[in-house]
Amino acid sequence: MAFDAGMLRAVTAEVSATLFGGAKVEKICQPARDEFDLVLHAAGVSRRLCFVAGSNVPHFSYSRIERENLPVPSMFCMLLRKHLLGSKLVAAEQIGFDRAARFTFACRDELGYGVSRTLVAEMMGKYSNLILLDGEDKIISALKIVDFSASKVRQVLPGMKYTLPPPQEKLDPLRRKQEEFLASLAAYPAGRSAARFIGDTYSGISAQNAREMIRRLGAAEDAALDALEPSDLYAVFDAWFSDVEAGRYCPTLLSDESGEPVDYSYTALHSGGFTVSHPGSFGELLDCYFGERDRIERVRQRSSDLSRMLSRREAQLVRKLEAQKEELADCAKGEEYRRAGDLITENIWQIRRGMESFTATDYTTDPPSAVTLPLDGRLSPAANAQRMYKLYTKSRHAEKKLTELIAAGEEELSYLRGVRGFLERAETEQDFAELRQELSAGGYLAKDNSGKKKTMTRARPLEFRTTNGYRLLCGRNNLQNEMLTLHTAARDDIWFHAKGVGGSHVILLAEGGEPPAEDYTEAAQIAAYYSQSGDALTAVDYTRVRNIRKPQGSRPGYVIYKTNSTAYVMPSNKIGEKKDG
Repeated sequence: MAFDAGMLRAVTAEVSATLFGGAKVEKICQPARDEFDLVLHAAGVSRRLCFVAGSNVPHFSYSRIERENLPVPSMFCMLLRKHLLGSKLVAAEQIGFDRAARFTFACRDELGYGVSRTLVAEMMGKYSNLILLDGEDKIISALKIVDFSASKVRQVLPGMKYTLPPPQEKLDPLRRKQEEFLASLAAYPAGRSAARFIGDTYSGISAQNAREMIRRLGAAEDAALDALEPSDLYAVFDAWFSDVEAGRYCPTLLSDESGEPVDYSYTALHSGGFTVSHPGSFGELLDCYFGERDRIERVRQRSSDLSRMLSRREAQLVRKLEAQKEELADCAKGEEYRRAGDLITENIWQIRRGMESFTATDYTTDPPSAVTLPLDGRLSPAANAQRMYKLYTKSRHAEKKLTELIAAGEEELSYLRGVRGFLERAETEQDFAELRQELSAGGYLAKDNSGKKKTMTRARPLEFRTTNGYRLLCGRNNLQNEMLTLHTAARDDIWFHAKGVGGSHVILLAEGGEPPAEDYTEAAQIAAYYSQSGDALTAVDYTRVRNIRKPQGSRPGYVIYKTNSTAYVMPSNKIGEKKDG
């Protein structure tokens, strides 16, 4: 569902009800380029008012989710801090029945005089914006500056008087009249759906809510206008917005069988086979709905540069390996060069300088066969033989070197694909920082030469509890893999890793005992899940940690082992209890 005018009205009412005459702005954070959090304190309670003005899922609400700030705040964030830090939010109100709201702050200027500032939140899809106004509604600045080259209809420039976005040619549902409703209905094509009529005629109503109104009539959500009684349709429409005007809201969340949120609303919804829940507030509702989606989007944004670098390097390696394998195939001709040299030497008495070719009998085949040998007429017969022997020697050396290069290239390609797997599973800033550190140490990213010593908080490995209570530690990246296996684990702990593919090292902490076979299986399933094996049946090697060795100079996380066993399991992370550390 979209964050439509009705939802915005409900959230604004919730914010307004918690101000208690003024909520002090204690902190302003910027977790993302188009996201700003205002930490408010009122009546002994601190709340986080989150504004997301991106084109994908624009919304605002109270939120309990604390997100990490950008390393360097934007100029707009610095401006908000200059004007709003220490001020009091005294009013929050919707602008008409539109997807925009005004937040009024009581502030003090540089001389200590009381002034007013207004933050306008326009939640309008790709046109979403945050605009800071002075006491006379003049624009101080905006998250997205809109000049004449971007829009000839409405500009958002510092110093200009703030104006509302151009109104849609639709009716205001809060000023509805039955006669006007019925007249608009009569003029609308009868064969079209009733839900579309509502959305096309009245502003601020999402398609999902328009369909819900039709379902409340007991009809199919795509029912045509001529299949419904006009007076019944208006009765539902009028009752809906009577509740909106009276502030009778009901935070509603629909979830699928796996518990994944699929829809939300400010009023009760028909379940349609989904699980219905009613969170205690709209802030909690939007946290449930947007929390996981926002996390996925932030992960995608933060990992985009690493992902592009890995894709580029992998493509280069694939092309290089293809060329090297073609060269290696050509090295098979080396034996032909040696035999040609032998035949020239055996028949050197018949060859004269200036001959372009010579036909000799090869007695090494059964039956003997005639072989035509190309010659360089500028060389003597002996020099032609030497030339063939040199080509033979060169191909032998090339074959050996190419074999080594191909093995190293395939090892690097496997390593990079393993890093990509860790990148896809990364969640926190520490995860990304450790991956950057690893790639920087490997020469894939430029090193920080600023001279500043940075302290980085290490992410803790994933931790699970098996059915029988044994601890399982799972590395989030190659640096953690190495730390777990070579430093954290005891010699008698059991080490697991998916066979032949990149993935996490998993340590089953034996604690001096012998875990049951069931726990071995669960550890193998975790190792298969956090690997590049996909969803297929996976071979997982396991052995005692004392059998693990790290070759000198090898890549992070690379180890060798012996006396191992192999289990074949289906990947799963639904094991006992998971802890994120």
